[in-house]
Amino acid sequence: MAEALVVGAFLSGFANVVIDRLISTEFVNLVVGKKLNRQLVERLKTALLAAKALAADAEQKQFGNELVKEWLDSLRDALYTADDLLDHVFIKAEIRSKVRSRLPRFLNMSNSKTVTKIEEVVKRIEDLQKLKDTLGLKEIPTGSSSWRPPSTSLERGTVYGRDDDKQALIKMLIDNNDHKLSVISIVGMGRVGKTTLAQCLYNNEDLMKGFDLKAWICVSENFDVVETTKNVIKEITSGFCSLDGFNLLQHDLKEKLSEKKFFVVLDDIWSNDGDKWKSFITPFQDGRKGSTVLLTTRKENVGPIVQNYNSYFLNGLSDDYCWSIFADNSSFPESNGSSELEGIGRMIVKKCDGLPLAAETLGLLLRSKHDVEEWNMILLSDIWEFPVTDSKILPALLISYYHLPAYLKRCFVYCSLYPKDHKFDKDELILLWMAEDLLRPRKRRETFEEVGRECFDDLASRLLFKQVEHSEKYFVMHDLMHDLATFLAGEFYCRLSEELGENEDMRILTRHLSCDYPIFEKFYSSSRIESLRTFLFISNAQFHDRNESTRLTCDILSKNKYLRVLSFDELAIFPDSMGKLIHLRYLSLSQTNIKTLPESLCKLYNLQT
Repeated sequence: MAEALVVGAFLSGFANVVIDRLISTEFVNLVVGKKLNRQLVERLKTALLAAKALAADAEQKQFGNELVKEWLDSLRDALYTADDLLDHVFIKAEIRSKVRSRLPRFLNMSNSKTVTKIEEVVKRIEDLQKLKDTLGLKEIPTGSSSWRPPSTSLERGTVYGRDDDKQALIKMLIDNNDHKLSVISIVGMGRVGKTTLAQCLYNNEDLMKGFDLKAWICVSENFDVVETTKNVIKEITSGFCSLDGFNLLQHDLKEKLSEKKFFVVLDDIWSNDGDKWKSFITPFQDGRKGSTVLLTTRKENVGPIVQNYNSYFLNGLSDDYCWSIFADNSSFPESNGSSELEGIGRMIVKKCDGLPLAAETLGLLLRSKHDVEEWNMILLSDIWEFPVTDSKILPALLISYYHLPAYLKRCFVYCSLYPKDHKFDKDELILLWMAEDLLRPRKRRETFEEVGRECFDDLASRLLFKQVEHSEKYFVMHDLMHDLATFLAGEFYCRLSEELGENEDMRILTRHLSCDYPIFEKFYSSSRIESLRTFLFISNAQFHDRNESTRLTCDILSKNKYLRVLSFDELAIFPDSMGKLIHLRYLSLSQTNIKTLPESLCKLYNLQT
């Protein structure tokens, strides 16, 4: 089944980028025969083509074979190194050809360190290719996908199979009308439909007529009592809260909720810290009878310890309801209406374990496929049997990922740098993809921005992103999709944050790094990383000591000369060393205190954004 399974392996796409560079007219004219020996370039191209042919097989076998995974990581690392070195040679040659003013003499490429490094990476890729028989790897031809879902695929359809659950929860709400405060938890595994069910209650006009105030807050894994309290105030005051201190926030919230009947949803709760919950819930005690806090959580023991606390366990959908979701998204029977396909489809649905998201994504995947062979390819996929140790990663979602074109795979995995539930800007993400050379125009006169929008819309249509309500430009990733992206990113992507704490660390293979907390200082001081491409501060990543921030920044810049993306939140001065980052494509200083920019900024020849 492997031959039919892979539409475009992740590393195949990366190898294509490096090969395209080697054969591009500009590279050949500026570099080949002048700065790099033609035989060395041909050796590299041959090695890349041979390794690329094995990548698709290796990407599937890595989950059951640790040696194959190590082989794949080594190849990925070698591709990064080759791409960085070739980019460096090309940029130096381009600068020398375009700038007539006196520059430092271009290195003699016949005996330079750069050529030596390129020779080393060529031998490394050749040696990896020689291991194919030992590891049982075989060549798998890969192609590109012509699958394109219709423009209406983003619309949310009917909620299937939850009428009994809705009625049971409504009864719980009514039964609690004699209590000043009730806390109800909807408990279930990821993507079973907890949030969807909570939304049904929240948007039920008849039910909500009895409440004076309502609020919806997505909490996620990092339960910050101060931030969550502030978000409740913002929700019930239509987005305004000028207070910061926790004491002021609690008094303000208590006053706003006092003698009111409220309905507050806290979506995606993970924390079971009793002290945090007792502190958070205090302002909620003085509402009118029937006031309710509704939680959605994957953990049975999550929730505040209050007098009237109830749990509602949400099970998976029946196969029939999952089939309804699958059929709705696969356009069955409108365009795929055969009894043979229905039989195969129902067997696929049984493998979804009652999870609506799994049925939805696989339905979309098969929407434009009309042949029995194509549906059987999904049903009989080896991926269902992958021994994935991370229980959050569903085989159904892995199948959806493996059927992405290679260029979309790299764009999707890059999003693992965002924190969970982070509202990211579509246009900004496209600029980051551009800077990392993840976008490849496929039509004449097509701009990178146009390609980026096509890729983004394609990923969104496959349910990998979802639009933030009442916003055209902000999106979030589904939790399980974020888990999937993080899982696939491996050691090459790292996100340091408060909630991850000691569980996350930068490794020698890390090329892309994002931070949303000063914990970065602790990790970076002992780090040997010298090949970063991405360095992003996201959200609340602020250093309280500006001098320390500047020192760390200079250290980062001096060690990581191949940086392509830089974004800071806390920086007092613009380091002169930044002018040496000739690979830099994206630079964001919008959240810093820098007032003026030095002339060294003009040396960033490749800066796009």
